Parts: sequence; structure tokens; C-alpha cells
Amino acid sequence: MKYSTSDLIYEGEKSGVHNWNTVSGTSFYWHPDWLHIAEDMTGHNAMAHITPSKDKADKSDAENAIVKHLNNTTPK
Repeated sequence: MKYSTSDLIYEGEKSGVHNWNTVSGTSFYWHPDWLHIAEDMTGHNAMAHITPSKDKADKSDAENAIVKHLNNTTPK
């Protein structure tokens, strides 16, 4: 299965930290000051690094990093 951004469920933002879920229940967190997607809201456990499309990463860059991570770690 190939993932796309439409497979992510955006749960919103709390204290600057954005949260997405997948249908399978996996959560992903990102803050604009982080250059990675995290396993938990603190950002201490990086799951995937973000390559910004501009000078600073944005929400779209975070979503693309999540999809890339899912496609690289999920068995096909």
C-alpha cells in the first residue's frame, strides 16, 4: 500500500504542536521549531526528519515527511 497525505487525519494543534493520526492509530507530532516528526508530543523521540521546501519547514512539509516515513517503514 502506498500512503498519501489524504491518508492522514489531522487532529489539530495544541501549544504549537500539530498532531496527525492514521486509520491504524499511529500518531505523529510536529512543532514548527522541530526539523523532525516525533513519536510523542515532547518531540524528544524523532521518527523522521523533515526536508523543508523553503527556509523553514511548514505543515505541508511535515505531512510529506510523515507520508515518506510511512511508505519507507510499512510493509508493502
